[in-house]
Amino acid sequence: MSVCRIAEDGDYCIGCFRTLDDVRDWSKADNARRRAIWAAALHRAGADLPKELR
Repeated sequence: MSVCRIAEDGDYCIGCFRTLDDVRDWSKADNARRRAIWAAALHRAGADLPKELR
């Protein structure tokens, strides 16, 4: 969505829970890397991975 807001501590976006490196790398990441980024973001958000991604 191109609308990121970084948390006060600078660790990740408070909307999508991706780190700055994740956001920067997203456009050139392959599917495996994108799945890894989302898995880490879900973990930071306190959400469970969908069965399909486990």
